[in-house]
Amino acid sequence: MASLHTLANSFPGWVFFCCCCCLPLLLTSSLPLKGAPSAHHACRLRKIHFQQPYIRNRTYALAKTASASDKDTDNRLIGQQLFVNIRENNRCYMMKRVVELVVKDVLLTEVKSQYPYVEEVAQFLASLTSELSTCQFSGKRDHIEKNLEQMKNKMEQLGENGKTKAIGELDLLFDYMENACTDAPKKGGNKKKN
Repeated sequence: MASLHTLANSFPGWVFFCCCCCLPLLLTSSLPLKGAPSAHHACRLRKIHFQQPYIRNRTYALAKTASASDKDTDNRLIGQQLFVNIRENNRCYMMKRVVELVVKDVLLTEVKSQYPYVEEVAQFLASLTSELSTCQFSGKRDHIEKNLEQMKNKMEQLGENGKTKAIGELDLLFDYMENACTDAPKKGGNKKKN
């Protein structure tokens, strides 16, 4: 039988070597550890996404610009009400759905031309939801859908100001997404309360 060194030096031998030796290692290394919840990993983002000063500054600047035009100070779209009756392990899924809604129904509409940085922020948020594409809810979905519907209804009731409000709360959306989808902050950490 030919040695591994000889096999690896010819193309057919190299393919054989990869299929027999490397592929099983790659397959087993990508499987979740026994007992590890795979949904947990699907609903997690790396903290580094939220630590990029450039996109954080763009998001906050966009929110500040829009909130200056927001005439309604009584209502809030992004806040703790989104998590009413939502289990902790479904919060990231909930925020993924909220972000998808805001990107599709607000940022990718005619407002693109009204505010600076909209396209950059929309692209960033869309990349986060894309990374969370395999994130699914666990348990019953009713409360998630109800809370999303309430948010959407409130935004529609506010008319054109609903979009302005959603853009003005992008800083909150950024923070809620970070808190729900990255590793939980340590006890005593600063959590934004709304």
